[in-house]
Amino acid sequence: MSKLRAHLLGVLVLLTGLLTTTGAQPASALPDDLWFDPAAAATLTVQNGRFTDGLGREVVLRGYNVSGETKLKENNGLPFASVADAKKSATALRALGGGNSVRFLLSWAYAEPTRGQVDPAYLAAATDQIRAFLDAGIRVYPDFHQDLYSRWLFDPDSWYTGDGAPKWAVDLGDYPDEYCGICPFWGQNIPSNAAVTQATYDFWHNEYGLQDAFLDTAQKTMAYVKQNLTATQFAGVVGFDPWNEPHAGTYDSGQTSRAWEKDVMWPFYVKFRARMDAAGWQAKPAFVEPNLFWNANIDFQKQEGGLLDATLGSRYVFNTHFYDQKAISGVFMWGKAEDGQYVGDFGTVRDRATATGTTAIISEFGHPLTGSVSDKAPTVYKAMYQALDSRVKGANWWANPASSGSVLSGSQWQWDIYNGRHHELMNDNPNEVQTEGDAWNDEDLSAVRLDDSGKAVLRQDARMLDRVYPSATAGRSLAFTFEDRSRDGSTTLTWNPVPSSLPNVSQLVGSGQYALQVWRSDGSAEPTELHLPASFPNASTTVVSDLGTVFGPPAYTRTTPIAAAAEPGGTGSRRLLLTAADTGTLHYALVTNGASAPSAAVLSAARSELSSWMASEFS
Repeated sequence: MSKLRAHLLGVLVLLTGLLTTTGAQPASALPDDLWFDPAAAATLTVQNGRFTDGLGREVVLRGYNVSGETKLKENNGLPFASVADAKKSATALRALGGGNSVRFLLSWAYAEPTRGQVDPAYLAAATDQIRAFLDAGIRVYPDFHQDLYSRWLFDPDSWYTGDGAPKWAVDLGDYPDEYCGICPFWGQNIPSNAAVTQATYDFWHNEYGLQDAFLDTAQKTMAYVKQNLTATQFAGVVGFDPWNEPHAGTYDSGQTSRAWEKDVMWPFYVKFRARMDAAGWQAKPAFVEPNLFWNANIDFQKQEGGLLDATLGSRYVFNTHFYDQKAISGVFMWGKAEDGQYVGDFGTVRDRATATGTTAIISEFGHPLTGSVSDKAPTVYKAMYQALDSRVKGANWWANPASSGSVLSGSQWQWDIYNGRHHELMNDNPNEVQTEGDAWNDEDLSAVRLDDSGKAVLRQDARMLDRVYPSATAGRSLAFTFEDRSRDGSTTLTWNPVPSSLPNVSQLVGSGQYALQVWRSDGSAEPTELHLPASFPNASTTVVSDLGTVFGPPAYTRTTPIAAAAEPGGTGSRRLLLTAADTGTLHYALVTNGASAPSAAVLSAARSELSSWMASEFS
């Protein structure tokens, strides 16, 4: 949608709202919808290197992968055992985890258990579970997931297992007995296990028609999802991730990783894009991943790539993963992550997206929560979220906010409510029942679990997971930061303190959390939205902005410049709404939960300090 059309639509919706103020209200698509929400919820598109909603606002997607349970057999390749569990998970993800989107994992093996025949029961169950998230106001992008190509490559007594391709696809190939040697990490199977490398090679070269079969199933899956969701629900499906963590298996003689991306992987994405169009997904981008190893942070793993020879444009999204393999190894990084640890790595993601003419999402990031390197997790996660927010480290942010760059979208790995309560027969071996952690190759990365009463509870610091972030900006976001004050054990981590040159701002923030956004308005009637974590209840939330100063934001109205409201979906999650119906004007908003009934004098002084700071930094 063009910016002009978006603005005209906003005006039309506003006029409609004004005309119905004293009469019956139009039906809302979701609980807690406000006047602009149905129009905003129209199909998400990519414009000018940003995700944009139906009103042309700049959107940031934040959330989780749902979930690694799909990689297991116990629920037949579905993230949840039931729709009820999917609804419970969606509500908790929104209210506890602050997410507005999920990467929803699907299994080729269970979608096409017999060659040429999709399983309608599987597609129906997956669509019902997707619907549970859409009805909670959560956007969805499905992902056909694979790791180590297929579980049917592995022996019953193997140390490892895989997921992805169906049994019939493995039976077609005369693959060697799987063997990885001394491989303490499951990922070492990717380049070292001949069964994995040969099967993967066959897929990419369409041996036995494998790739054609997959594309047929993908198209049928997408068509089914579209046909079995309402138009409003389908608008919340933002795109599709064709293939998880692509790698060549083995390269042809003389072939480089860059050439493989250009000549083998990219043509597959073009074919998948055509299948999306044929299934009625023309308006939705393909979330395409580069070679898995393009951004490895261990030198001997890194391979040239990153879609260097592709122009993606608005019909694709640059979609990548990032794990700190140095930290996970326990060998190449002895200490913990520090302020700014990943701003360079995530800056590279921003730059690659810009170079390819689109926006970016980091659809997997994470770190083990148990095991020998789990002590690094609090700092690794904090540094990763920090790098999603800004490409400037905390210590330098106040002095150089204009270099912040775009706020990156991301989906943490993962959100598995069954964590620690699985019953998975690994490789169908009744003597290898997996119950602990994620029940897959000794991983344990879920941010959530169920307690003994069946209630979803977080396994990580809520102050880090449930974050302030600009979910929709009416204009262009120029700088953003969030100091979450998350903890490493009993130590509170403060990487972005308010400088002493802003004493009144520092007094307001105190030891609390704070976020600061700077944006340029575009004349929209609808507000800018920031997600408000549960740690920001109205009674302890202070906002200092050029739009005004507020302690305890009031309920939203169309004429209230700073207000709070529930987020759509009826989950109890909340948002801050900042209305600036002007064009080309610089605005800022500081949001903190550190103040206790601040005086008007302190609020006014803090506003003066911030206005002067913004004028000097964004002149």
